[in-house]
Amino acid sequence: MKKLYIGGELRTSKNSFKVINPANDEVVGEIAWGDESDACSALKSADEALPYWSSMPVEERVAWMHKLRDALINKEEYLIECIHLEMGKAWHSAKEDFSMLLDSLNFYSEAIYQYQPKHFDDKDSTFRHTMTYESVGVVVAYLAWNFPLLNLAYKIGPAMASGCPIVIKPSFKAPLSTYAFGEICAEIGLPKGVINIVCGDDAIIGDTLSRSVIPGMITLIGSTQTGLHVMKTGSTSIKRYSMELGGNAPAIVCSDADLDLAADIICGVKFANAGQICVTPNRVFVEASIHDSFCQKLVGRAERVKVGFDRNAPVDMGPLIDKSAWERVDANVKKAISEGGILLTGGGYPKGIERGSFYAPTVFSHIEDHMTIAREEMFGPVISVLSFTSEEDVIKRANATEAGLSSFIFTNDDKKAEKFANALQFGEVQVNGIKYGIDLMHGGLKQSGIGCDCSELALEDYLTPKRISKSIR
Repeated sequence: MKKLYIGGELRTSKNSFKVINPANDEVVGEIAWGDESDACSALKSADEALPYWSSMPVEERVAWMHKLRDALINKEEYLIECIHLEMGKAWHSAKEDFSMLLDSLNFYSEAIYQYQPKHFDDKDSTFRHTMTYESVGVVVAYLAWNFPLLNLAYKIGPAMASGCPIVIKPSFKAPLSTYAFGEICAEIGLPKGVINIVCGDDAIIGDTLSRSVIPGMITLIGSTQTGLHVMKTGSTSIKRYSMELGGNAPAIVCSDADLDLAADIICGVKFANAGQICVTPNRVFVEASIHDSFCQKLVGRAERVKVGFDRNAPVDMGPLIDKSAWERVDANVKKAISEGGILLTGGGYPKGIERGSFYAPTVFSHIEDHMTIAREEMFGPVISVLSFTSEEDVIKRANATEAGLSSFIFTNDDKKAEKFANALQFGEVQVNGIKYGIDLMHGGLKQSGIGCDCSELALEDYLTPKRISKSIR
């Protein structure tokens, strides 16, 4: 059984929780299931670590980051296997998840040096001023299950670099890889309290952590509803928040675009990870003159997706995370049909697979803006195609959502691309491609979040500026 990691030690708990592989419904692991006392212990441990970790010279913190990185490299296959088993995720996709963890530790171990003390004189030349950057304090991080180590990477790099002890709560749907990460922290003798990992009932562990006055910051990857709940629960004290929340990404495909490129990218990001990606296109707006031909390109690609679980086979897509996710996606597919959408391919289990939580790559046409499938984030391998004729109209329709995370444009007209990019109300606009990396800011507008993950900008969520002014009269 995998144990909690609190105060530099691996700990058992009163209860345990079995982790199910959604590819075959088999138990693949068991974790210590934390309770309120474990959450309080993790907070106390982080709080006790704050004075020495935040004041530790940055070179020493970076050395610990490098030591952790090297230990992770030695356990690469073990960590990838944890993701593969807890999610049923394709092996190559789980490997990408792991790589982001290394990228984060490397990137932030260098980026932190940009936040050294800065000296400047005032306009009257009577004071000498110093601007320093200090740890914001203890951080509580809630991780989503869809990319267990990638989501961990987004938090662990800036937290360690900035001197913030962190309490990590992984999702109970995919906790194995995060618990395995805690094992590695224990193996290298990471200073106690710097990283703490506890999973348990969301309402008990989550609310205990959020209610506490210890955290200086709470960071979350999850739904908008969860973000609202965390902020409400956390109002016991003034806290900083960094949240990446729900999406309803539009992809606009113009008639002058490279249609094969557009189809490849949309299908690639929509069927990767079984569509369980917050930035994946939820509404694909296709210019009317190419609507039918583009739909056929999508159908052809969807029907060529290799679905399965074998790590040694060329698998493109694994299952949904659990049975409830399968039932939710299938209910939305059936509702779209009842509302007038035309199912071009997919729906239900893939051919030849009738166990686990696999869902067939699915493509709809004739979707309208008022339909549920266009208004709510699908979070499954379902492409919904809507038609448009007017640039102004499609911009208005694309923006008609409270979500504002990612958006996509496909056109070979540079002026048109610039027009769309400036008008779309989303934190990210991707033109004729898709690119993510630890060095590129990632965040949303409107109800899709606050603050940002990745890039140097993320460090500013974990650091607070401090001015020291000394008279020179």
